Amino acid sequence: MSRSLAGDEAIAALRKVTSSFDGAEERQGQIDMSHAIAVNLAAGRSIIVQAGTGTGKSLGYLVPALLNGKKTVVATATKALQDQLDRNDLPLLEQHLGIDFTWAVVKGRSNYVCKQRVSELSDKSNQLEFDEVSSGTKKEIDTIIKWAAKTKTGDFEELDHVPSERARMATSVGSDECPGRTKCPVGGSCFAERAREAATDADVVVVNLHLYGLHVASGGAILPPHDVVIFDEAHQLEAVMSDTVGVQLSGGRFSSLASAIRKVVADPTVTSKLEQAGTRLSASLSPLVGTRLSNPLPKVITDSLSLARIEIGSILGVLREIKTDNEATQQKNFRAQTQAGRLAEALDLALGTFTGYVAFVDGHEDRPQLRISPLHVGEVLSGSVWGNVSAVLTSATVPASLPERVGLPLDGTEVLSVESPFDYEKNSRLYCSPTFPDRNDPRFTDFVHDELEALIGAAGGRTLALFTSNKALHAATAAMRERLSVPILSPADYSRQRLIEMFMEDESSCIFASQSFFQGIDLPGRTLSLVVLDKLPFPRPDDPLLEARREAVGRDKSFGLIDLPIAATSLAQAAGRLIRTSTDQGVVAVLDKRLATAGYWRTLIAALPPMHRTRDRGEIEQFLRDITAAEIQP
Repeated sequence: MSRSLAGDEAIAALRKVTSSFDGAEERQGQIDMSHAIAVNLAAGRSIIVQAGTGTGKSLGYLVPALLNGKKTVVATATKALQDQLDRNDLPLLEQHLGIDFTWAVVKGRSNYVCKQRVSELSDKSNQLEFDEVSSGTKKEIDTIIKWAAKTKTGDFEELDHVPSERARMATSVGSDECPGRTKCPVGGSCFAERAREAATDADVVVVNLHLYGLHVASGGAILPPHDVVIFDEAHQLEAVMSDTVGVQLSGGRFSSLASAIRKVVADPTVTSKLEQAGTRLSASLSPLVGTRLSNPLPKVITDSLSLARIEIGSILGVLREIKTDNEATQQKNFRAQTQAGRLAEALDLALGTFTGYVAFVDGHEDRPQLRISPLHVGEVLSGSVWGNVSAVLTSATVPASLPERVGLPLDGTEVLSVESPFDYEKNSRLYCSPTFPDRNDPRFTDFVHDELEALIGAAGGRTLALFTSNKALHAATAAMRERLSVPILSPADYSRQRLIEMFMEDESSCIFASQSFFQGIDLPGRTLSLVVLDKLPFPRPDDPLLEARREAVGRDKSFGLIDLPIAATSLAQAAGRLIRTSTDQGVVAVLDKRLATAGYWRTLIAALPPMHRTRDRGEIEQFLRDITAAEIQP
């Protein structure tokens, strides 16, 4: 098939699918995206596509990928996006595209109920573990056990409620503890294994970025061989790869292993030594939180790691000597051995030398974590992804530095940007002024609170206020709860999902949150009219991993290559929460004067949708009042 023919066929197929929609409208950006992806896949090339909000990028990449006819893995940013592809987009294409194809969804093992764990919990002669949990958790576990008998996928997302972490952990296993199909009596019917079997035969495999990162880290052992990979929300690729390709060690891993061993070994001295090893490691890490470490690691850390490795070796010997005819006990032993073995592997890696990696201590002083992450994820991806498969990288915001940061060669890679179909100039406003007080000015906090009070009042609530520090978040939440009568919802009080539900149910409510809400949430319609950011979302200057990366590129270039792209992408993602449909209207207010005065302001503005800009708060207040008045009219 010629390259131009591939593009033409993609456009025709896309139009066939979208014409089935009620009130179908042709989106030029989606057409351009689909055509370009088809051409590049036919030629075995890679492509980066920045697709503005509302482009319809899922269909824009799925149609040409399916027509290409090669094994494709789609790696999304979240499990929620996986479910959207599985339940909405792919069934739609199955119905209207006119070609036969199959797909499978694969998640991490802990997302599936474990049949062996359920069997153990259902066995009345094996109730000790079940008796250790609260009555409320017991009821949850009973519900999950009944559901496990009838579910086809075993995916916890099928449940009509979100199970507690305790109930979920009791009825599932993680990848670090599962002994594998061949050692498990129900391995042949295991839900996680079934998902992987389905992936082997499927034309399209839908995973999340985290699982793809684990696949890369495992040397390609998790997912089936494929010819095409599509990274959706590709702006997160570097960060996810940094988290998944490397080593993470904490006292919590030792406590978790000790808990698993107690289900097999009655001698408390065995687990007490293990927990002491975890305590020693935490003690050696705690004073170094936020610090980049030497390579090899400092002696105070290697000493604790070496002692921990000796304990793990001894425990593995104890576990291997256990003989039992009780199948449930044998399975618990296998899981404990697997978990101990994985921890031993991590300790061995940490005790060695790690060229091209950065070691640092993350977390809090009471829960420190040793992390060893790649200095350049591009070097990892170059050896395992780029050049081996054709890649599509797409997002509503693609940093200009992305190819360099992830090591994707620009030679042979097309870079395309397609515009959003939404009328931002008419429906939105960007508010910022050079007259705002500086962020370091003592008056700044009071200024932010005054602005919030005025803007939220004009919007009638309906606000997502985002803060770059928890201190600022807590101060603003307390102040606005005193000054305003509208509900101020906070992650400190409710789960993320419950916050979203409450916000959508009451349009006078506001969400005050930190940077975890800058992306990955969808709040369409009249419930959201105002997005406020207190400061530009630059990364922390003392972040150990970024500090090492700044040094690697040179201090004179690091701001433009690392810090500014991160801030621009994060700002654009936050602003992208506002307009989610063609009829949405509202304001993005950035209370940081640097957006209007700093020498790099044009770079930041260029990353944002083309909103009408103003420094006049009166104009913004009137715009918000007009939106509210127009929406409440019958």
